Amino acid sequence: MAVIYDRIALVGLGLIASSMYWAIKRGGLAGEVTGYARSAETRDIAREIGLCDRVCDDIGEAVRDADLVVLCIPVGVMGATMEQIAGSLKPGATVTDVGSVKRDVIEQVTPHVPPGVHFIAGHPLAGTEHSGPRSGFAELFDNRWCLLVPPEGADAGALAQLRSLWMGMGANVEEMDADHHDLVLAVTSHAPHLIAYTMVGVADDLRRVTDSEVIKYSAAGFRDFTRIAASDPTMWRDVFLTNKDATLEILGRFTEELFALQRAIRQGDGEHLFDYFTRTRSIRRGIIEAGQDTDAPDFGRATRK
Repeated sequence: MAVIYDRIALVGLGLIASSMYWAIKRGGLAGEVTGYARSAETRDIAREIGLCDRVCDDIGEAVRDADLVVLCIPVGVMGATMEQIAGSLKPGATVTDVGSVKRDVIEQVTPHVPPGVHFIAGHPLAGTEHSGPRSGFAELFDNRWCLLVPPEGADAGALAQLRSLWMGMGANVEEMDADHHDLVLAVTSHAPHLIAYTMVGVADDLRRVTDSEVIKYSAAGFRDFTRIAASDPTMWRDVFLTNKDATLEILGRFTEELFALQRAIRQGDGEHLFDYFTRTRSIRRGIIEAGQDTDAPDFGRATRK
């Protein structure tokens, strides 16, 4: 692969930024990658493991002269961070983000984008339950989707360049409207995470089942719920606060489905349960056939050393 950007700045050095750096290096996609994290401890770890070509202690220094700035931070602080870096951005630079919510991020960031700077919202649909600079790996985006949400009248060259970067990191790229993105993600990510957190909380509340039994006898279903519920609490707090309407809509529909299943179980309606489980199992098969997971145990994810 050829160099796509001379200099890329990663703001926030957690799982996504770390994985982006290793994927960029794998593909030779940038001349230099600078990095910044708010926490001095995170910056020290990044230097220790060689994450980024240059880790900066000042956010302005990190983004100065960058051709692309990637905001890899919780969605709740996107606007404040954009305001902070605006004066350090060079004309012609592109700013993007990796947040799980798009409408709110766009509304936060856009007022602070300087003239001559392009903002193209983005969201790689990839992740693990792990966080922090040590958690990244180059293959995270391979055959995963990255959704780009360009503003109306977006610069065609800036958009094509950003698309090329994500493709160079192994991702499939598609463009999507912000509101539609937020509804899709409420279905595929946000509501499932909230349900997982709830199920783990329910297990904790059932004092008739001791903590040791919950841990010792965790069957696949509960074990998989706990994997999802291990995700970063700051990120998920911000997701639910900033994608409130879409998440509440999906949770309302989920509640209706749950009531219907409760009624079927109460009434012994085996036909309804069988038909429902058959239909939903075919969706799971579709996910595997689309190459977005495998049918291997433990989500098809081997433990990495």
